[in-house]
Order: sequence, then structure tokens, then C-alpha cells
Amino acid sequence: MSEEKVKGFRGFLDSVIEFLYGMAGHDMTRFALKTRGSMEHLFILITMGDMLGVPILPPYYSLRILPYVVPQIATWKRRMLRERDLTDALA
Repeated sequence: MSEEKVKGFRGFLDSVIEFLYGMAGHDMTRFALKTRGSMEHLFILITMGDMLGVPILPPYYSLRILPYVVPQIATWKRRMLRERDLTDALA
């Protein structure tokens, strides 16, 4: 088998794999990432709710978790304080 045929077959196989991923895996991946983001924001709301005026956990535990949450606070605040409409629920 010549080298060009192997490369052509490899390219065809990669295209088939990408097509199957697009059909089956892409939606699942997007949903998993969206669910993970929602869970992270819920966790930060529970632990750092004091920043938004929602006191849920005592400040002692919030302060213990604070070093691990600091990189995500800006994103979390932007998401929690963003105005929402009906189209956000559909997306």
C-alpha cells in the first residue's frame, strides 16, 4: 500500500470520527460543560453568598474555601448579577 493511500485513508477515517462526534458527542459535551458550570456557580453561591447578601454558610467556612474560589469569583458575580430574559431559559 502506498504512502498516499494510507494518508488518504487516515484523512477519511478522521473525517468519519469527527462526523460521528458531531452527531453523538457534541451535544452531550456541551450539556456536561453547562451542568458543570451551573454546579460550580451554585457551590460558590452557597459558600460565598455573603458577597451578594445571601448568608448561607458561616463566614468561618467561607474563609477556609476562599483561596480555592478566588479565581472564579469575577465570573460568578457577572453571571449572578446579569439580567436575564426568556431566551436564556431556551438556550
